[in-house]
Amino acid sequence: MSSSVVLLAIESSCDETSAAVLHNGKILSNIIATQAIHEQFGGVVPELASRAHQQNIIPVVSEALRVANIHKKELNAIAYTQGPGLLGALLVGSSFAKALALGLGLPLLGVHHMQAHILAHFIEEPFPPFPFLCLTVSGGHTQIVLVEDYLKMKIIGETLDDAAGEAFDKAAKMLQLPYPGGPLIDKYAQTGDAQKFKFNKPEIPQLNFSFSGLKTSILYFLQDQTRKNEHFIKENLADICASIQQTIVDVLLQKLKKAADMYKISHIALAGGVAANSGLRKGLETLAVQKQWHTYIPDFQYCTDNAAMIAIAAYYQYQQKQFVELTQQPLPRWEM
Repeated sequence: MSSSVVLLAIESSCDETSAAVLHNGKILSNIIATQAIHEQFGGVVPELASRAHQQNIIPVVSEALRVANIHKKELNAIAYTQGPGLLGALLVGSSFAKALALGLGLPLLGVHHMQAHILAHFIEEPFPPFPFLCLTVSGGHTQIVLVEDYLKMKIIGETLDDAAGEAFDKAAKMLQLPYPGGPLIDKYAQTGDAQKFKFNKPEIPQLNFSFSGLKTSILYFLQDQTRKNEHFIKENLADICASIQQTIVDVLLQKLKKAADMYKISHIALAGGVAANSGLRKGLETLAVQKQWHTYIPDFQYCTDNAAMIAIAAYYQYQQKQFVELTQQPLPRWEM
């Protein structure tokens, strides 16, 4: 391995176009372009996401190199999100990465998006020691992962249907909140009574999750209440949001506690976009005190989709010479 490793990483799995530059494990830049166009549709439109990536990728990569003060000729490899994600979005990032790597004569590193979320914990100290458990919660995934080494991970529990982030967003849609609704539920929940309303918590065996039944429970509850009072949602918004958030957080932490007891692990990490949720963070902190856990949560900018996490994952792959060929296709449903 070269004594100096400089990587350019590209993330384009959903609706953020991001590029980052890493030097010997240190992030020099992390540029993220978000896509506001999806707000009017109440969710991500894959075709529009792909077009926005095409518009954003050159300026974002250029800015990442400029901020890092790195010339493209100083790069040792190009990394990109290989999957999972939206196929069209992945194609934009992978095609750009391949073209740049081919033009510069550099090796390619295809990174697993969910592994990268977990390895975001190694961008800034304190780093969790191995083995540790990571609850990875995003709009598309909900997983409990046993992390034994940088590139050795095992999913020990996952959602059987909807992800927790998706449950937040769909509940917000029922409340007629704009997209993305998850952060808005968190915002309104701050002033609400989390015990005011009760929703069904799914009973799923082992360490797996399910949120489809909870969504149905929320829907029927809101339909029933608004028939009685058409202003029910508006008059009780904070309490509804707090109750929904508390229910989702309880489901997540109940399974995490069970996993920690089962594997006798006290180092617990949180990753993914929903790791930014204040209710989940507070709930984890409270549980950590009770269980004497050591907890780890990345800085907010490294929780949501970003290229810095792709860069740090690629850095460990580079050390193991885990390169991919130019013929490697994106994997929208890539298992970890």
